[in-house]
Amino acid sequence: MDDKTEYPRHVAVIMDGNGRWARKRGLPRVQGHRAGVLALKEIVKYSRKIGLKYLTLYAFSTENWKRPELEIKNLMNLLMEYLRSELGELKSNNIKLNILGDVYQLQAVVQQELKKAVAETAHNDGMVLSVAINYGGRNEILRAVKNIAEDICTGNAGIKDIDQHFFENYLYTRGMPNPDLVIRPSGELRISNFLLWQIAYSEFWFSDCYWPDFTTEMFEKALKDYARRDRRYGGVDSVD
Repeated sequence: MDDKTEYPRHVAVIMDGNGRWARKRGLPRVQGHRAGVLALKEIVKYSRKIGLKYLTLYAFSTENWKRPELEIKNLMNLLMEYLRSELGELKSNNIKLNILGDVYQLQAVVQQELKKAVAETAHNDGMVLSVAINYGGRNEILRAVKNIAEDICTGNAGIKDIDQHFFENYLYTRGMPNPDLVIRPSGELRISNFLLWQIAYSEFWFSDCYWPDFTTEMFEKALKDYARRDRRYGGVDSVD
């Protein structure tokens, strides 16, 4: 495509609507999450195919702990299934896995699978796949503030050091560009505590379809729409 050169470098996706997809079909919620994993696999493959450099997926938020215990257990089991079944694909497709969030609150067996997948893909440089697990944007910012305060108190940093670049080095996304495009299916029009610092100037693309129905064609449409937008970052158009 002619506008591929204008494609975003970093796309973030809020994977939403699995439960409603299942309810609409009279299925248990876990079946919606399983269908969502299938959509996830296709989007990851397609992103790598078109040369996307960074793909970030919102999988489990800090607020999701409010869900029924059985659903949380099913979600964690699906996560481990995905890691075990797709690790070979990630490695063979030169995809580096990155985790955003406080993984230390997860079960030890989940932490172990995450650490293994991250370690075995650490040297890949084709695409960075970041998965946000037990992630909350406000928690991330508070964590950064606490760590900065600790470094100042121990003499490892000074107040005059603090600027935007300095602050970003304390975020989970350290070393990554901020998302150019945020995609949210399911008909919801909110951020849901996702990458609050990082998406200050991101473009947004919404869809009414639930995540399990989100196709590579829809993903491509979002990328095309993004390529036609004029990103001014608070400035003015060159023709104005």
